[in-house]
Amino acid sequence: MNKVTELFGSMVFNEEVMRQRLSSACYQGWKTCIAEGRSLTIEIANEIANAMKDWAIERGATHFTHWFQPMTGVTAEKHDSFITPREDGRVMMQFSGKELVRGEPDASSFPSGGLRATFEARGYTAWDPTAFAFIKDGSLCIPTVFCSYGGHALDKKTPLLRSLDELSRQAVRIMRLFGDTEVKRVTCQVGPEQEYFLIDKSVFNQREDLQLTGRTLFGAKPPKGQELEDHYFGAIKPRVAAYMAELDEELWKLGVLAKTKHNEVAPAQHELAPIYTDANTACDHNQLTMEVMKRVAGRHNMVCLLHEKPFAGVNGSGKHNNWSLSTDTGKNLFKPGSTPSQNARFLLFLAAFIKGVDEYQELIRCTVAIPGNDHRLGAQEAPPAIVSIFLGDELTAVVDSIIEGTEYIEQGKRMLHVGADVLPHIRQDNTDRNRTSPLAFTGNKFEFRMLGSSQSIAGPNVALNTIMAEELQQFADILEGAGDFEKALHQLLQKTFTDHKRIIFNGNGYEEAWVEEAQRRGLSNISCTADALKEYCTPRHVALFEKHGVYTAEEFQARSEIHFENYCKVTGIEAHTMVDMVKRDIYPAVCAFMTRVAETINSKRAAVAGIDCTLEQGLLERLTALSVEMMAACAQLEKDLGQVPHSSLGEEAHYYRYTIFQNMERLRAAADALESITGADYWPYPSYSDILYSVR
Repeated sequence: MNKVTELFGSMVFNEEVMRQRLSSACYQGWKTCIAEGRSLTIEIANEIANAMKDWAIERGATHFTHWFQPMTGVTAEKHDSFITPREDGRVMMQFSGKELVRGEPDASSFPSGGLRATFEARGYTAWDPTAFAFIKDGSLCIPTVFCSYGGHALDKKTPLLRSLDELSRQAVRIMRLFGDTEVKRVTCQVGPEQEYFLIDKSVFNQREDLQLTGRTLFGAKPPKGQELEDHYFGAIKPRVAAYMAELDEELWKLGVLAKTKHNEVAPAQHELAPIYTDANTACDHNQLTMEVMKRVAGRHNMVCLLHEKPFAGVNGSGKHNNWSLSTDTGKNLFKPGSTPSQNARFLLFLAAFIKGVDEYQELIRCTVAIPGNDHRLGAQEAPPAIVSIFLGDELTAVVDSIIEGTEYIEQGKRMLHVGADVLPHIRQDNTDRNRTSPLAFTGNKFEFRMLGSSQSIAGPNVALNTIMAEELQQFADILEGAGDFEKALHQLLQKTFTDHKRIIFNGNGYEEAWVEEAQRRGLSNISCTADALKEYCTPRHVALFEKHGVYTAEEFQARSEIHFENYCKVTGIEAHTMVDMVKRDIYPAVCAFMTRVAETINSKRAAVAGIDCTLEQGLLERLTALSVEMMAACAQLEKDLGQVPHSSLGEEAHYYRYTIFQNMERLRAAADALESITGADYWPYPSYSDILYSVR
């Protein structure tokens, strides 16, 4: 099977396969279930399950699993075989509708934020019929939601599905106001651009920090990094090209729309971008992409690193989340139109987005608050921690004209009056890109650039969807009761743009002047995860998600606790790993090198009386001073790790950020300085140069 068209989706039980293998009544029943949100009858479930089983067995599958996305950030699966015993001692292959629609994994072994106690093990998985089953590693994988015995969502998919439903309901209300009676559903479209590093397995196996934490906790700056800017979009190395080719094929089999691949800015860094699709599918596919990336890398004797900052001083990895809204009739609601009505609709959805981002900027910042992102955001390579929107000069001029009620100049002077025939055509994708903006408009979508490369895209999109649903609901409530729709619309746009213009910034987000300007505008600047998480579970945020049925208060509080716990555990593991590496490897290596230098001094003096040993003595003194500094920092870190407060998760996270992390930085500074003057034969780990250029 060489043709891409034949390869694509060959391991997916998609709609075409269902149309071919199911009876007409069963297929239509499934379609009705999807369209109207009804439950499947057991008869339909049994027929689908049997067809899935036969199809999967034909492709070599022997097991099935409910594939779900717990709060670990990765996927989970428990495999059961199709084997069923017969009375004659033989076996047959069976798969029932009951097994398809429901599973019962242990819910106490996943992060639950207190929703499940250790002794309360029962949890349920339930098939998501809007997501297609697929075959992976000889098992039929059935995408499912995951909930507790009491019905609380314990996963990332359930809130995403809830947010999509609520966003659609409110967006359809807006469409009706513009006379569109055909639209039945509005779908969030997402395309996540996945950045990653590839390094040789041999150097990975020599780095305890990479194995345990995903990033290098020590490492002196290499002589050559990305200064020449010669890696970005450069010729792809043969080993990497072979990896990318196999990765494409594996993803295409799974129906993942892998489209673009190229070298990124840093040495050994690359990117894969898909064609964007509905948010639920995009989330599933991105989780699959990250998993397949790692698995395929192993086949090529390489390791795929998805950490946001595996190498200090070298560009880290993000995941740009391209977000838009589309109708089931094929309309992109963030695409400027050529008619007054289309433009008015576009401006209303734009206004809702701007208002939502401004009002919930802290929440948006919280959605990308993970430990790895603390090393990346604002570091001259990624958007700053200040949330803002880039619109470009022309669209900003349109907004300004509405605010000021003045003329808008575009192909001649025209009065800008929403809904009037003289409303000018707003050109699509007519401005430069701004790589420093956290949320940049790119013609027909917004590029949310703050996400970390390792994180699930579910959380950020749940937040964007819910915020947008809130603003559209407010707009619909106002406009549905208006006597003069056109007048009310114009007033609403003018007020919204006026009140929330502060969030629009088209300049360089990396400049220090923007920090000062953002402060003058009253925008928040939350620099780290520990501080961001304090803003997460506020009554206002809880009320937002409760109002729209996306999270219950208990579910939201649980996620807050999970995020806090994850930050503390990750930072703690990193700190303990540093102590282990210093005591077991780095200090003994430096001692051995110092002994060698001392022996050199003694041997020179024994050979030639009064010989100049200034070089060696200076080196030995520097090695000794830095070693003392390193061990003092290590001892302090070890001591402080034994004094972590446990009175509250917020206090614990604050301690890890402002005590433990600061100690880690001091320890690293001393160790990295030692690496730069210790003989390469003595240093216990591959250098940055060894790692970054290990794949040739």
